[in-house]
Amino acid sequence: MQEYLKPTYFIDSDNPSVVAYAKRVTEGADGPVQAAVRLFYAVRDGIRYDPYSMAISKEEFCASRVLERAKAFCVPKAILLAALARAAGIPAALGFADVRNHLTSKRLTETMGTDVFAFHGYTLLYLNGRWLKATATFNKELCEKAGILPLEFDGRNDALFQPLDKEGRRHMEYLKDRGMYADFPYEAWLQAMLEAYPFMATALAQAPQGDFEAEVGKE
Repeated sequence: MQEYLKPTYFIDSDNPSVVAYAKRVTEGADGPVQAAVRLFYAVRDGIRYDPYSMAISKEEFCASRVLERAKAFCVPKAILLAALARAAGIPAALGFADVRNHLTSKRLTETMGTDVFAFHGYTLLYLNGRWLKATATFNKELCEKAGILPLEFDGRNDALFQPLDKEGRRHMEYLKDRGMYADFPYEAWLQAMLEAYPFMATALAQAPQGDFEAEVGKE
């Protein structure tokens, strides 16, 4: 279990800014479950979901960098939650899966060439003797604009994407489980990106810009 508590290059849970943020969020918490719940919501709503913020440089995936930017897509947000949890003494890991998002924006789908998000990232937290999946990807404001319910986490049950939105339309479909990791498998992620999205070989050098929340709100 020690492997899931120690800092790494990406899950830099010993970084002063990460330590300070985790301490501030969990101060006064009644045990690890309440601390984990607080951290989940801090990342869910405190770090804005922004798929256009994707970059390939390694340093952009470090938890301390994600905290500094305050916007990220699913993988960096999962890394940050794992780092904050470890800083608070809660064992944490990363999980990955391929998902089909039926409610993504038209522009993002056209940019990606598909509605399948390869290597979607989430966090696993070890609480009360078992691993729980916690997906802190979409902030509350984005969910309200998209007409989907924000994911809730109680520290006792998994928080995974809902299959349907508020209106009963298909929302998220899990296609492939890519496993659990003690650190971010950067090389495997990059290879998966290049295979799933051929345009990325050149496009990521000049990542597309946009406001995903505005796009979703209009649609």
